[in-house]
Amino acid sequence: MIAEIQVLPRPVGTPDDRYAHVDAAIATIEASGLSYEVGAMGTTLEGSPDEVWALLRQVHESTLAAGAEGCMSMIKVSGGVGDAGPSVQDLVGKHRR
Repeated sequence: MIAEIQVLPRPVGTPDDRYAHVDAAIATIEASGLSYEVGAMGTTLEGSPDEVWALLRQVHESTLAAGAEGCMSMIKVSGGVGDAGPSVQDLVGKHRR
């Protein structure tokens, strides 16, 4: 399964660390051990459906645990029967430089 998540915490960070809450979300993804790519507008990750769904919740909640007053998460999910969907590499590999 592939998912992309964009967290929009309020506020985005702290006076001392402009992106602290977003960085907390990315740290949660990194700690998961799943394959992921950080982009300018969101982070794409891939794994089994159980891993991905659980991680999406953890990412959202990690922004709140980092001190955000609130958070809206924009999520896109793609999967196939029996977890046979394409990988990130399958979808964008030919466009990478």
